[in-house]
Order: sequence, then structure tokens, then C-alpha cells
Amino acid sequence: MPISAPALDLLLLPTWLVPVEPAGVVLKDHGLGIREGRIVFIGPRAQALKLKAQEVRELPGMLMSPGLVNAHGHAAMTLFRGLADDLPLMTWLENHIWPAEGKWVDEAFVRDGTDLAIAEQLKGGITCFSDMYFFPKVACERVHNSGIRAQIAMPILDFPIPGASDADEALRQAIALFGELKHHPRITIALGPHAPYTVGDESLEKVRVIAEELDAAIQMHVHETAFEVHQALEQNQERPLARLARLGLLGPRFQAVHMTQVSDDDLALLVESNSSVIHCPESNLKLASGFCPVERLWLAGVNVAVGTDGAASNNDLDLLGETRTAALLAKAVAGSATALDAHRALRMATLNGARALGLDTHIGSLEVGKAADLVAFDLSGLAQQPVYDPVSQLIYATGRDCVTHVWVAGKALLEDRRLTRLDEQQLCATAVAWGERIGGHHQPNQGA
Repeated sequence: MPISAPALDLLLLPTWLVPVEPAGVVLKDHGLGIREGRIVFIGPRAQALKLKAQEVRELPGMLMSPGLVNAHGHAAMTLFRGLADDLPLMTWLENHIWPAEGKWVDEAFVRDGTDLAIAEQLKGGITCFSDMYFFPKVACERVHNSGIRAQIAMPILDFPIPGASDADEALRQAIALFGELKHHPRITIALGPHAPYTVGDESLEKVRVIAEELDAAIQMHVHETAFEVHQALEQNQERPLARLARLGLLGPRFQAVHMTQVSDDDLALLVESNSSVIHCPESNLKLASGFCPVERLWLAGVNVAVGTDGAASNNDLDLLGETRTAALLAKAVAGSATALDAHRALRMATLNGARALGLDTHIGSLEVGKAADLVAFDLSGLAQQPVYDPVSQLIYATGRDCVTHVWVAGKALLEDRRLTRLDEQQLCATAVAWGERIGGHHQPNQGA
């Protein structure tokens, strides 16, 4: 950027700047300049200090990276956090979560639960998240008001859900919402057929046609458990992913969530179609759903992103913690200590997530021209010393409590660990009130 250029809105001067692209790079004592919500300068500190800036922010002892991208979750389910723990997936869903949703989920639930989830995610360094939950229009309003970035996927199932009587109504709502928000700077609308076992071929054909017409992404729970694959083979003599390929759903816009079961044929389909996989390690571990073979997918060229899943099965929306779990688990699953090293793990939580959501030209790395979606982590604490490789310290020795600042499109949404647009005390009080209402009626059937 020439010296004569207009003044920067903000110049940030962290100790370490990790752009993610190019891969493996750590820039020490560099500055990052923002104007009109975009990154317009990255360069050595001495050069940065020659630039005019309306505000200069020194960030000593801090690592700045792209904002984290939580590629899969169910935001409003944060109000069900801890409601039905220590149960297998189908028992958890059929005996606890679906009945609770039928009783409690309305627009007010989604509003309050989404606000709670957004606040938790911002405090943990997440600048963009994908959400698949009921009353998505309400979630869009909360995202718009909060300043965060999101992909909102319209849930589509072949039976009635809160807010939609059937798959056709859900698809109509998705089309309307897509049209309404297609020019929104921070919200994209996707289609969210729930899973192969809840959506039939006829509905999936419609999803494919509409996704092609709108150029919209499709996010779907696929191969979450061995039981799901086994049941599909028994009933249809076809693996779920093969069925989705036959129906024409796979492709660069397709986001396969979980994928704990990956055969050689499955891997070939993912590679050929250029579909993304979204790995949710902690939810999969807690529900004993299985292990996604991350290193095998990565080495084959599959784009693997990371998601927290919902707080009802995780039980937090901590993407930094999720990424650490993913890195450790990848090593055990691959039987190799070099699998998913720290730099690749950070890439999985940033640029790979952006790519999965179709946003990699806008976010996911610190590059001139991209949106200024940034997070600053404080590595000056006792538990991070000494710092040999700041990215290793971030992934293996740092918790989300070290997040100090978050910017989305250049706007500060977390300032010195304080939310700038959301009232944390009010959010807690509202969540407690919901907990008292729901807890007074819910009868946990542990071990059912």
C-alpha cells in the first residue's frame, strides 16, 4: 500500500501474525491494516508504523490469526446443554432431544438460544459459524444484529418439525429466505436435509434441483454411525453416501458432516465430487459414534473442516478445544504422531472451514483484499511459556479463555474479553430462566 493512500481505519500490531495462507508461515513483528472492513496491508512493523491510521492497537504477546470457522452446529440447542448426557445417538435423539424439541422449540427459544450460542462463540474466537436449526429466519435476525458471520442451513425432514409441516414447506421457506438475504454481507443460506435416514429420495431430488438453481450449499449429517450405514445396507443394499452420489447431491457445494465410516468407495466418491467433510470429534466421541479418518481424507485431497456440533452433544461451542481434540485424535486414528500437525489443525479451523462453506475467497486466511475477520490470542500467560512455536502453543497449550479480541469485517465484537454488542449478564439470566422451565418438566431417562 503506497504511503499516499487514505488512512487506515485500524492498524494492529501483534507479536505473531499467522496468515494460514501461505501454509506454515508465522510472521513476527508484523502489522495488519484494515480499511472499510477489509485487510489492505500486511507487512513488517517498521513499514506499518509509517502508515497513517485512525487507530493503532499494540497487541504484545498476542498471536493474531484468521477468525475461527465453526463449520457445523445447532446454535439454539445451547439451551439443551447437558439435558440428556451419556446416551447413544438414537436413544439421545428419539427419547430425549426430539421430544424436548417438540415441547419447547418456538421462535422465542431459537432467539434466546441463538443469542447465547453467538456470544459463547465470539468469546471463543469464532467469527463465522454454520447453523442448522428450526426457525432459521429468527437465527438470521440474531446473526444480523450481533455482527457475526454465518451460514444458516434450512433443516429439511420428511416429517413435521417446529416451523415447517413437511419437506416441501421447508424448501419453500428456504427459497424465500435465500431471496431475501442473497445480498447480505455476512449471511448465506444453505439447504440442510437432516440425514439420509430422515429424508427420502423424492425430497432429496428437490433439494438437488433447488440447490443447483440457487447455487446454494447443502449440509447434511452423513455416515454419523456404523449403525446408520449398516441399516441402509440392510434396507436398500446401498451405502448412504453412494445413494447421495446417485441422486446427484455430492459436489463442491456439499458438506458431509461426521463421516465416521469411510470405505475406499466412499473416499473415491468424496475425492471425485470435491465434497467437503466436516469433522465433529467431541460430539462423535461423547455419543460413541466413531472416528472420522481425518488424515486419510486429507492425504487423499478431501477438504476437511471442523465443527462443534450442538452444545447438547458436545457440550460446548469451543472450536479451539475442538481443534486440539481433532489433532490428538487424528494421530491416534492414523497411528502416526505426524498426522494433523498444529499448522494443519489451525488451517482446518479457518481456511478449510471457509472453503467448506463456499466463503474461502472472502475469509479464512489473512490476505490483502479479504474481510478483516480476525482473532487475537494472548500467549503471554504462564501456561504458554516458553514459546518456541506459537502455533503449537495455540493448538496444544492454549484455551479459549486466552481470546482477547475478535473482529468481523473490521468491527470489534470482542474487546479485551468483553462483548461489545451483547449483554452477557442478560444472556445468562435468560438461559437460567429457560433451564428452570425445561428442567422442571424434563424427566431424564439415563441409560434408556
